[in-house]
Amino acid sequence: MKSEMIITFGGGKKVNTEFGDFTIRTDQSLHAGGEGSAPEPFSLFLASIGTCAGIFVLSFCQSRGIPTDDIRIVQSHFLKESGRGIGKIEIAIELPPGFPEKYREAVISAANLCAVKKHIQDPPEFVVKTVTL
Repeated sequence: MKSEMIITFGGGKKVNTEFGDFTIRTDQSLHAGGEGSAPEPFSLFLASIGTCAGIFVLSFCQSRGIPTDDIRIVQSHFLKESGRGIGKIEIAIELPPGFPEKYREAVISAANLCAVKKHIQDPPEFVVKTVTL
């Protein structure tokens, strides 16, 4: 099975992805020569990890009738010792005082079901090529 996303250029340092009825816009920061009009691609990559964990936490709570209004996920990034690249990502699920104690470990297990995280841990093969039109 194959699915596609179409990557287009939006002027300046803007690069967009089109798939289905959606367009995800990216730009570079001002200091990187962009306009800062949209998140940088790497920021979206990092956000995809936290939002993926979030959807599993949300679904877990919703299926048990647990209110999610006071639940928050804080994702922290730690540099590698070399100072280049991310060496550790920490996801803290902040639970309100009334959160059922019996579900504290289970909500962690739910967050660990994140497909983005699983793909990072078992990465796909990358093939980059040119095609003449």
